[in-house]
Amino acid sequence: MTNTVPWKPNALADLRECLDLMTADGTVPGGVIAHGTFDSEPGYLASGVVAPECGDVRPGPDTVYDVASLTKVLATWPLVGTSLMDGFTLDTPLRELLTGVPAEAPASQVTVRQVLAHTSGLRADTRLDQYRNRPEPLAELICGEPLIADPGAGHRYINRGFILLGLALAHYRCRRLDELATELWQDLGMTSTTYGPVPRSAQVAPTEQRLTGGPRLWGMPHDDNAALLGGVAGHAGVFTTPADLATFATHLLSSHAIDGPMGRWLACSMQRQAEIEPGLDRGLAWILADEGRVAYHHGFTGTSLYLAPTTGRYLAICTNAVYHHQDNRTRLAPLRTLALKAITDEP
Repeated sequence: MTNTVPWKPNALADLRECLDLMTADGTVPGGVIAHGTFDSEPGYLASGVVAPECGDVRPGPDTVYDVASLTKVLATWPLVGTSLMDGFTLDTPLRELLTGVPAEAPASQVTVRQVLAHTSGLRADTRLDQYRNRPEPLAELICGEPLIADPGAGHRYINRGFILLGLALAHYRCRRLDELATELWQDLGMTSTTYGPVPRSAQVAPTEQRLTGGPRLWGMPHDDNAALLGGVAGHAGVFTTPADLATFATHLLSSHAIDGPMGRWLACSMQRQAEIEPGLDRGLAWILADEGRVAYHHGFTGTSLYLAPTTGRYLAICTNAVYHHQDNRTRLAPLRTLALKAITDEP
């Protein structure tokens, strides 16, 4: 049984100060940080406004954010974990879980594990728009593209693999991906988590203005390729709230503490699969830090989720950073650096 470890004094105060500064300087319109341990009620740090379009409405636990690539760990990754209990295997080639993929296709032998570990060797750019008006199934088109590396040879972050994995899950389970995910989220009590699009309101954070003078993306997936797939994809398209992220984190960490099914899947996923850079490794979907004791993932729109099973702590960051800028990797770095330091530090 894991004993939860309290936060280091000032860690949360530093995060609040950083979020306030980023709101003040226009990096983000506003945002929410959920924090806690699996055996305590979540706490929230909030700053700024949802967006100028929403007036003076402040973000909070129930504000809905497009979480972009957090879809990978909120939908696709747990659905793989639950499917493993029903004959799905990590080392099965995706071709065996799909239809219409020839045995001679370049990606025919790419496995579930290699997709989750981002070692698939699939083409790095997603660009589903290139397939418009093509009659072949999407899986066949993706698998038919030349590989950029041998499967398993090394790490490179690739969305295409998760798109394929979403298709494979739907085919294997004989249900649409959004139906499978919704059932999972409802079982966990994540009542505000859904694939988009979602109705516009002051409780939904808008993202980017693609055309000068045009409307912002508001309730529509920011990811172009997810949008082309109707908002439902294995790599992006999910909308959720800070409160639901806290619920998700609490379930994973509490299950880990008692060696429950999803806890065992989390532990399996925190085994090193490939090096990203010195000090950071890729597990199954998750990035691993602090010598494998912390798992985290980012979303391009300005979101992050951090888990520390050894201490029972979690952090979730929700912002709509792409509202002002697309170069959020650099602009959000101070907040994300503080979040990783906060969750790894001992009191």
